[in-house]
Amino acid sequence: LSLRFPQKLWKMLESGKFQSIWWSEGGKCVAINKDLFEMEVLGREGQQVFHTQKIKSFTRQLNAYGFTKMQRNSQRSASLPEFLSEEAAASAHSQILYYYNPSFNREHPWLLETCKRR
Repeated sequence: LSLRFPQKLWKMLESGKFQSIWWSEGGKCVAINKDLFEMEVLGREGQQVFHTQKIKSFTRQLNAYGFTKMQRNSQRSASLPEFLSEEAAASAHSQILYYYNPSFNREHPWLLETCKRR
């Protein structure tokens, strides 16, 4: 029995086997390190989790199942040194994508059944 996209994603998050994808915001969001995910998950030879090797196709699947991309809100500091260090941190975080779906919540696994393709 093959699993639907949301179930595959859930199993992947719960397995703890991948460093490129994890629960964020207390289990309400999915965080993906884009570059690492492309190598670790999408670039796997012979053991593909999802039927794609492209991040664009993967994010299209997320969107098709009602996931929305979240922006990280950050307050900017007034002082230049603090601002520059925050910019450096923001640059490192730019490779991290955050997705939210109200039916995809670690604390409420029964909602997964309501996570349908649009």
